[in-house]
Amino acid sequence: MTGSDLLLVSAVDALVGDPRWLPHPVRMIGRAITWCDRWIRTICRSPTSLRLAGMCLAGGLPFATYWIGAIIIEETEQVARWLGSAVSIGLASTTLAGRDLWDHARAVNGPLGVGDLPAARRALAMIVGRDTAELSESEVARATIETVAESSADGMMAPLLYLAIGGAPLALAYKAVNTLDSMIGHRDERYADLGWASARLDDLANWIPSRVAAILLIVGAGVITGQLNRVCNGWRVLRRDGGKHPSPNSGRPEAAMAGILGVRLGGVNVYDGIAQERPLLGEEGRSAESADIVQATKVMAAASVLGVLLAAGMKWLL
Repeated sequence: MTGSDLLLVSAVDALVGDPRWLPHPVRMIGRAITWCDRWIRTICRSPTSLRLAGMCLAGGLPFATYWIGAIIIEETEQVARWLGSAVSIGLASTTLAGRDLWDHARAVNGPLGVGDLPAARRALAMIVGRDTAELSESEVARATIETVAESSADGMMAPLLYLAIGGAPLALAYKAVNTLDSMIGHRDERYADLGWASARLDDLANWIPSRVAAILLIVGAGVITGQLNRVCNGWRVLRRDGGKHPSPNSGRPEAAMAGILGVRLGGVNVYDGIAQERPLLGEEGRSAESADIVQATKVMAAASVLGVLLAAGMKWLL
């Protein structure tokens, strides 16, 4: 995949996004994980056996995804070179989530901006794992901003990086890693053993992209606002609070976004009725508002453009 191909892939994502009527690799990966989860539990009972099975799943599914993607591209290239290129670009575009993230954030902010809190909560429930039924307007705005910030790393920067390194097959393998973490990489009783390896692999896969994304968010904020104080505050909060998050990666882009917007992120989140306390990022900031969602999506879009140019530049240099 060339630098020009990366520009085309990002354009396809920006224009088309993720049409629900098209079969999507991530949904297929999700079905495979669900099947494996059920099958593993029929033969593995002890914590040790579940952890070993989880290690095999964490390594095996991304490996299989990589080779399935590579074989599909290779076989279509045998039919016609242009067809192989088209399939490669199409598969690569499914690994990016910029347009989808933009649409979801606007779907939350639309009703929130006109005071329709129940509709905003329902829209938010489509993109977060926390309980949304009792969230206030400020908490809905906070959750949306946190999702936009975090997804700028695992929904844009990470796939772009892996596309630049190994094309569509490697980016698809990354999406398998990311989907495994989303579905079974939890610390609850059910997945503490089976999902342990998936969570650790996702941490490793996102270590560099999350930090690059945080920096690009800060630079992107400077580009679209021209305000040096936002850049400086984003960098200050990133350095001070980026490591406070339980995840070794999620806190970086979230802290950067908190500083850029001057808002307070983190706090109490409720998952399946159980409250979890998260460290505050940008503690001195104000409560998030609907207008901050708009600003966050613009910053994310600017960072995504910078990420595309960075990834394309990597390919041209290499």
